[in-house]
Amino acid sequence: MGFFRIRTTVDERPGRLASLASALAGRGGNILGLSVQPDTDGTVDEFVADIPASPDTVREALEAAGGRRVTVVPATAHELTDEPTRALLLASRLRAEPWRLPELLAELLRADDARWIYGEAVSDLPDPTRLVVPVAARRAVRLRRADLPFTLTEAARAASFARLAQPPAERIGGEKAVKLADGAEVVIRPLTPVYREAVRDLHDRCSPESRRFRYFTPLPSLPPRAFERLCDRRRGLSLVAGNDGQVVALASLVFTADPGIAEVALLVEDRWQGRGLGSILARTLVREARDLGYAEVRTSMLADNVRMRRLLVSLGATLTYTDDPGVVEGRLPVGAMTSV
Repeated sequence: MGFFRIRTTVDERPGRLASLASALAGRGGNILGLSVQPDTDGTVDEFVADIPASPDTVREALEAAGGRRVTVVPATAHELTDEPTRALLLASRLRAEPWRLPELLAELLRADDARWIYGEAVSDLPDPTRLVVPVAARRAVRLRRADLPFTLTEAARAASFARLAQPPAERIGGEKAVKLADGAEVVIRPLTPVYREAVRDLHDRCSPESRRFRYFTPLPSLPPRAFERLCDRRRGLSLVAGNDGQVVALASLVFTADPGIAEVALLVEDRWQGRGLGSILARTLVREARDLGYAEVRTSMLADNVRMRRLLVSLGATLTYTDDPGVVEGRLPVGAMTSV
């Protein structure tokens, strides 16, 4: 008998987790811990199991059950602690001793090594066994873990954990004035029911093409129920950008049923397009998603929506075609957004 930490990537299809669990049970395994994490090409399932089989045998069984990139490493009974409790205890230690951030990040992610790096451009590294956690513009913590590659969910956890050691960030609780590259100023505020008429007028002023890019149809107006859902903070976060008494853009972060994933959608009035407003709104929503603990934001767009595709690529997103050849999906890990 031995404790193992087992990680595998599977396609996002019903029944995949059950197949993996059955494969482990078929080898006499007792699952003692389980986590499910979204990743760029599927879902990462991680088990801590007591199983009387060799790592090679476990790997072969999970691959036969549909697992990809199966990794099996030794674990200890110490790793069977309740994960939320362990994270809260580490957070409490960090608040008391923020200078120990690298050491505590290493404990959180069970990394082999963690150290400060300075004066380097902070970006994601191609090596999945290394993770860079930005702390300031030119300061970060670099983590290494040889046995298990880091996942998007772990990157999001690390970013949220590091925020505890930083000064409070500006929140979108009220309004925020921003200046565009051409000198124009807009004010960004959370969407509330008071903007119902202003949002209706925004739709009236947008061209049918702009509305088609946003809703996949030239929707002449936003249905009342759809507007109410956008205002519901239990479903997501929506922002409006205003100038001279008019709402000129609407941006939404929508929570999804997929663990760790939120969706982003934008509608910018035609005369305000190409001026950097969409980029500002998208970056704001991605930062909010990070602070809310999401690992990834996604958006679906029409293939001919060139402006939105360019915006997402500029943020660091990857674009892939879907089963519908006219629809493209953009996926952006919240830690991978390029700096302003």
